[in-house]
Amino acid sequence: MHLELLGPMRMWYADREVVLGPPKQRAVLGLLASRPNQVAGIDQIIDAVWGTDVPPTAVNGVHTYVGGLRRALEPNRGPRESGGLLVSAGGGYALRLDPDAVDVDRFTTEHTRARRLLAAGDRDGAIAAYESALALWHGDAYANVPGPFAALEQARLHELRLTAVEEWAEATLETGRHAETTTVLTDLVAKEPLRERLRWLLMLALHRAGRRAHALTVYRQTRQLLQEELGIDPGAELRRLHQQILGDHADLDLPAPGPRPLAPTVRPIAPPLVKPAQLPPGTRDFTGRTEELARLRNVVLREHGRSEQHAVTAVVEGPPGVGKTAVALRLARQLADHYPEGQLYVDLRGSRPGEEPVDAHGALALLLRSLGVEQDQLPRGLPGRTTLFRSLLHGRKVLIVVDDALNAEQVRPLVPRGPACVLVTSRRRQFGLAARDGAYRLELAPLAPTESVELLTRLLGEDRVADQQAAAYSLARICGNLPLALRIAAVGLVAKPAVTLAELVDDAADDTARLDRLAIEDDVAASLRSAFAASVRSLTAEVARTFSALGQHGNELITVELTAALTGTDRESAARRLAALADHHLLEEVGRDRYRFHNLIGLYAAECARGQRTDRATARDRLDREPVPADDELPELVACSTERDG
Repeated sequence: MHLELLGPMRMWYADREVVLGPPKQRAVLGLLASRPNQVAGIDQIIDAVWGTDVPPTAVNGVHTYVGGLRRALEPNRGPRESGGLLVSAGGGYALRLDPDAVDVDRFTTEHTRARRLLAAGDRDGAIAAYESALALWHGDAYANVPGPFAALEQARLHELRLTAVEEWAEATLETGRHAETTTVLTDLVAKEPLRERLRWLLMLALHRAGRRAHALTVYRQTRQLLQEELGIDPGAELRRLHQQILGDHADLDLPAPGPRPLAPTVRPIAPPLVKPAQLPPGTRDFTGRTEELARLRNVVLREHGRSEQHAVTAVVEGPPGVGKTAVALRLARQLADHYPEGQLYVDLRGSRPGEEPVDAHGALALLLRSLGVEQDQLPRGLPGRTTLFRSLLHGRKVLIVVDDALNAEQVRPLVPRGPACVLVTSRRRQFGLAARDGAYRLELAPLAPTESVELLTRLLGEDRVADQQAAAYSLARICGNLPLALRIAAVGLVAKPAVTLAELVDDAADDTARLDRLAIEDDVAASLRSAFAASVRSLTAEVARTFSALGQHGNELITVELTAALTGTDRESAARRLAALADHHLLEEVGRDRYRFHNLIGLYAAECARGQRTDRATARDRLDREPVPADDELPELVACSTERDG
């Protein structure tokens, strides 16, 4: 769950944006979100929403809005079931929410951390914390929320934001970042013309940037404005600074030479000799995907033609081994002529076995270095790197491949402004990028059987496959029509020319050993088991336990009721876990609330199930009665096949 209040109120749950309903319903949520896990009484809610103008139906109105929020936050909850997020307690209501899920709490935490670092003498660390806090803002707090409480919160948070900017500016002016600080302060002074502290900082920034005349002009404008609006003169600090600037006082200079300027000297990306060309080699013997490639290409070119002000973003999604990267790179080469100023590539390692994902901060370092920015010139914070990256690519027709993304937070800072194209691959469904950023999503399915046989023919040679068509189709089925599995199987046949396809089919038909056959020794990236394990490791503990429990069920149809029985949980929780598994492409949806394993993923789930065995007869008995065990009574998921996975 993620709730934004530092701007228009918006909420996401599992990358799906929640429709929060009418204004007064948002006002109720705004109050409850300001005090997570604390009870707000009915009277407090009424005061927050209506203030002194309370209608006679206010109490019923509160219940109505709470009911609407429950339906929005927990759409699968039954009408008589108690809510798990918005609960009744002590004559009021409480929102069960991790404080870190609310951007106001994260802002407060980062602001406090920045002050502590500054007090400890770590100016660079403090600046990074200030920038992290300020980057959470995306407008006026509680912008679309009515009511007295929202108005008070808006004023309080606005003051905190201004204070944080002033403290950030004072710190950056001690590091020589005068140009950047001047830009930020000029914009803010225009919005807060009567705030003298901002004008004091702007004058100092202009003076240190060598713009003494401009600093004096700001003072003259300030004095005139204060006299016209309030009938007063500037304060003592502002007058003292004015006199020091007039006298070019040495106290205004930095006490010691500051660090490097903010803006680095970078090589342009436009000249042919330095434009990036980072696309990895494409997959040999690429086969099929004609329809998918045509659809993606048409979308990109159509959106590219509509506007050169906004980048086009497309996401290729699908299960492990389905060929997402191969499709993205194939498309990138087809589009290269339309993006002549360079092609960038970054691997976010969202599902790489044994490796930590690359966050946006690290990914931007790689991309900026590719664009000519020296290591010692990289901005320290994520906002600075994002701004520099977008500035360098402004107006440039550049194509960027972002491979193996785990979540939207990794991707968003990597999307530039202007006529660029960003192709993303991910094992997860990126609903957030689609809903919030307008990304186009394409889910890849396994190859069609004819395409699988065509791939085998290209890998093994026509002579070897032509006389064994039936065996080739059987091998494609055993491999689940996954390109990675087919290629691994083909490598084994190439290494053993005396082995026929039929013999390999017989050898791989044993379910208990099939994943062993579909692996290349000493190469984790060429192992189906390792690929599936990496996806399972990205799940929450309860969803991972559900995956293992379903492994007992084989490749039969999976329903919500069956899942609830196997896991000993309620129907609502079972539905959420199944949806999460489908979002990670570990289950295939075959109908409403109906799922099935891909045959190879089902084999891996069965391996995991050996560490979490539930008697099937007992589980089926649960289908006709209320579930008793809670989640914390289930056994922990036992890591499966760890020796073979390495």
